[in-house]
Amino acid sequence: MADSLPGMLGPLLLAARERLAAAGIADPALDARLIVEHFSGTDRTQAIAEPQRAVDAGAIAEIDAALCRRLAGEPVHRILGYREFYGLRLELSPETLEPRPDTETLVEAVLPFVSETAERLGECRILDLGTGTGAIALALLSVVPAATAIGVDISRDALTTATRNAKRLGLSSRFEALHSDWFAKVSGRYHVIASNPPYIPNRDIRNLQDEVRDFDPHQALDGGADGLGPYRIIAAEAARFLQAESRIAVEIGHKQRQEVTEIFTASGYVLAGKYCDLGGNDRVLIFEL
Repeated sequence: MADSLPGMLGPLLLAARERLAAAGIADPALDARLIVEHFSGTDRTQAIAEPQRAVDAGAIAEIDAALCRRLAGEPVHRILGYREFYGLRLELSPETLEPRPDTETLVEAVLPFVSETAERLGECRILDLGTGTGAIALALLSVVPAATAIGVDISRDALTTATRNAKRLGLSSRFEALHSDWFAKVSGRYHVIASNPPYIPNRDIRNLQDEVRDFDPHQALDGGADGLGPYRIIAAEAARFLQAESRIAVEIGHKQRQEVTEIFTASGYVLAGKYCDLGGNDRVLIFEL
């Protein structure tokens, strides 16, 4: 199929978009642009200013292969191998979730407390449970220079990816990856414990969008029979790892606010804040002892 793609940037973008649109891809213009720019090493400005710019045969072959993967249902960011989160480019790997805009709500929610703590104490120690790509921890570190973070994950692949992301972003001196099943190997005390845990009831995973169900790691989705298992673990075990005047921030499913609040309340916490995502759905809860 590569032979059918034009060799100039403008027509190449148009052909890629038309191929994706004909297959019913939801946002063919965006996906075509991301794929063509990535594999041709060009940007939007060049596409507008230099539509006749030549694209070499090797890049065209890579673009064709990427389009075929997208047509087969693979998410565009899995194909590219990275996703932007909170202004940071984060590498993906098979055992990491794609960090999504909803999770930026957690960063925004807890950031004022992280900043205030760092200003008041000269430090803010963060524990990011289920760190994946390192998205939450690295976003906070990128804004607050006095903050440090430990990213915990049960997946060694995820920890390798998070470590690479920290190094690429110049944050590795303040980020440590820890292989642990939740708190099993955690030590020390923290001003913030943050987590975007698995919260999908396992019976519902089969009903997720194809791009999530088929390409996101199920270990990072499956929250047990009712989707609340990880919250019970965090609520039961976090207190011995918290500094005085600390916070726990968790992302939740949009129908889980009451249940998660009850879990933490039963362990002695009070709800210190609740936040909605850009769609107006409950997304983040913050607790304190």
